[in-house]
This record gives sequence, C-alpha cells and structure tokens, in this order.
Amino acid sequence: MAALDLRPLSLGEILDRTFSLYRSNFLLFLGIAAIPQLAVLAFHLAQVFLIGIPVASRDPSRTALSAGWGSLALLAGLLGGAIYIATYLFAQGGTVYAVSELYLGRTTTIGESLRRMRGHALNLFGVTLLNGLAVGVGFLLLVIPGIWLACRLITCVPAALLEDLGARDSLERSYRLTEDSVGRAFVIYLVYVVMAIVAASIFMYPADFMLMLSVRTHPESVRMWLALAQVGNTIGETLITPILLIATAIFYFDLRVRKEAFDLQLMMNPGAATSVSAPGTLPSMLS
Repeated sequence: MAALDLRPLSLGEILDRTFSLYRSNFLLFLGIAAIPQLAVLAFHLAQVFLIGIPVASRDPSRTALSAGWGSLALLAGLLGGAIYIATYLFAQGGTVYAVSELYLGRTTTIGESLRRMRGHALNLFGVTLLNGLAVGVGFLLLVIPGIWLACRLITCVPAALLEDLGARDSLERSYRLTEDSVGRAFVIYLVYVVMAIVAASIFMYPADFMLMLSVRTHPESVRMWLALAQVGNTIGETLITPILLIATAIFYFDLRVRKEAFDLQLMMNPGAATSVSAPGTLPSMLS
C-alpha cells in the first residue's frame, strides 16, 4: 500500500483491501506462510516414506516389532504436533507484523517479519490456547455461543502482537474492540471458510479420493497418494491462511480508527507504534 490511508471502512472495503494487499505483496505473504509450512511438509513426507507399520501377525517377534513401531509413530506424532504449532505461530505472527508495516505505509521483508516473532512465540501460544479454549467452551454450549465468541475474539492476535499484551489482556482487548461488530467478523470468517473449502477441493481432495481407491485396488501406490495429499494440503494452507490473517489485522486497525481515533493519533505522532488502550472485560464464562 503506497500511502497511509487510515479511515473507517465498510465490510466490503475491508475485504477489498485484504485482497489488494495480498495481491500486491503476494510473494511476501507467500514466503512468510511457506517457509514454516515447508518444515511441516518435510516432516510429514518423512513419516510417509520412512516410517512404516508392519502388518499384524501371530508371530510374537512381529507383534513386539509392531508395538515398537506404534510407539515410534506416537512419538513422531507428538513431534509433528510441536513442529506444526511452532511454525503456525511464526507464520501467524509474521503475517500480522507484515500487514502492520504495509498498512501503515512502511516496507518489510520476509526475514524481518519472521524475526520480529523472536521472544513472542510463547506469549502468542498462550493467546492461541486461551482463545481456543474459550471458543471451544462456547461450541460445547450448542455451537452458537462458540461462533459468537470466535467473532468477538477475532482481533486478539493483532492486539497481542502489536500492543504487546498478554493472553488474557489480548482477549479482553479484542472483546472490547469488537463490540457491535460481530456481523462483520462473522462474514470475514465465512469468506475464509469458503475459500479454504475451495482450496481443499482443488489441492487436497483429489489426492484423498485416489488414496481411498488405491487402498484396496493398488496398495503399492498408497504412499504416493498420501504424499501428494500432504503436498496439496500444504499448498492450500500456504495460499489461503494469509487471507484470514490479513483481514483480521485490517479489521483490527479499522476498529481502532472507529473507536479510538487511531488515525488522528498516528497523524500527531507518525513515528509511534500502536499504543495500548485500557482493556475491556470478558464475560464471566472466560474468567
């Protein structure tokens, strides 16, 4: 974005700016999302081609071997989960930092955006975990409360990163900012879900379909189709995930402009970073 243009935006303008920013900085956002995802893909491909589970047998030695491979697979799964969480946090934070720089009229690079996550990953993990628990409890209460909470907490990640807030404070901050904006947040999520389904239909589902067919008809090709499904999933996530993060960050700035005159604050002090406002209060169910 060549010039600083902070003003209240309609929902259509938020989405338009999201796709314009993504399109004009495609390689930047693709790189931020792809570099961490490549680590996950490498691990998954190693699982596919290097870890095999022997077929069950009545031979005690083979049974013991199968149990050993099962333990190895469990450890590999835990390691894979840790790698995924770490890479997801860096991609998430790097994208938000990149949007902040570009949206405020500055420039950045893939390396600079990812490096800014140093020292913030643990806090962002806490934010993501607490957000997930809150929304999960909401979904247990007949789904609708979960959707509502997800919309109210949509800006907790930008708040945590750009205002240097802790987990609880960032959720409270988002809850306050998104008051009377649940509908717009819901549409942002809806657009992302639709695009994610389309991406999965193009990049992942065909390989999944061939995988199911090959299990009985061509067992020797199972690994190939499983690997292709992993590659397709990585491509889809790399292309689509930045869209939600960009929209969330722009939505965050729009809420601050509307409720806190952030545009005027920035005009009076252009060199200042985003400032922390007094957080709101979460409902009792999040206490």
